[in-house]
Amino acid sequence: MVLRETKKNEQPELTPERQGRDFAFGRLNYILLLCSVGLLLIGFILMVGGGSTDPNVFSYNLFSFQRLTLSPILIITGFVVGLFAIMMKPKD
Repeated sequence: MVLRETKKNEQPELTPERQGRDFAFGRLNYILLLCSVGLLLIGFILMVGGGSTDPNVFSYNLFSFQRLTLSPILIITGFVVGLFAIMMKPKD
């Protein structure tokens, strides 16, 4: 009975520019992820405020365009960009 030698799959040697650079995402993915975090921060900062210091006086600034429309649009856009950045396949 003849035994066959099986070769183990050896990993190819990394070139000097690729050594130590095995990141989960590509550069564009990280840039888009940072942009999404920035959009989320801006959206949440725009949503802050509008309250009244006097409990007997109602402030209508609570219902401004900035807090009801612009801020949620920025937050949803930030989540969509973040999801796209995670799901996008990096170009090698």
